[in-house]
Amino acid sequence: FLLLFFCLSMMIASAKADMKKGIEWYNKRHVDSIGNRASEKSINQAIKYFSNEIQKPKYEKDAALYLLKSYYYKAEFAIQKEDHKKIIFNMGKDLGEKYIAKYPDSPAFRYWYLVNLGSWAEVYGILTAAREGVADIMKTHSEKIIVLDPKYQDGGGYFMLGAVHYKSPYIPFLLSWPDNDEAIKYLQLALETGKKTLNQKVYLAKALKKDKQPQKAKKLLMEVVNTEPDPMNLVEELDYINDSYQLLEKF
Repeated sequence: FLLLFFCLSMMIASAKADMKKGIEWYNKRHVDSIGNRASEKSINQAIKYFSNEIQKPKYEKDAALYLLKSYYYKAEFAIQKEDHKKIIFNMGKDLGEKYIAKYPDSPAFRYWYLVNLGSWAEVYGILTAAREGVADIMKTHSEKIIVLDPKYQDGGGYFMLGAVHYKSPYIPFLLSWPDNDEAIKYLQLALETGKKTLNQKVYLAKALKKDKQPQKAKKLLMEVVNTEPDPMNLVEELDYINDSYQLLEKF
């Protein structure tokens, strides 16, 4: 009995340690990055651990969420080849759909599914995204996140809803709901919920520029370029800062 108890304790301790290692690698995802281009080394290690831990019922939910985040980071910031990006974003898309079905009341799974899906749509293009009904899917899940927890990810539901209004093309009789005024409304709500994030400011600036409000847009972009990037989100924030510099040049 004591031997069995000891063995079980060691197995539990090992599983905890592996999950912890995965999180540690994820938190070091910016190591060896060059500007807004990440190295694959740390994120690949994180994916390896989370892929193992997702098989264990006790850690499945947490590992699945971290895996969703890791797929997005790897494909968005570490991989350069479009075909490879498509593979990883497809994995994130499929994983998100699976765990939304399993945990329908989780705003986190819906949010990180949308993060992957939005980038999936960008690499596959407008026509493929339209055939898949991506805009309607993103709108539906964004609205559900707002209902479940409007404060999740600093107003992540508002942000996603504003972003999909901004980015989706208006197509009469097919996709008639996208509206830049609605984009501004929801992106502003996101900015007023929780921490004001750089991606919220960049998207709101883009929507304001589209609405012919250049001074307000420039003010937001200047705030972004003058921000010291968060070391824990270094690559992501450098990407938003770089995007803002490019937008300011167009002014």
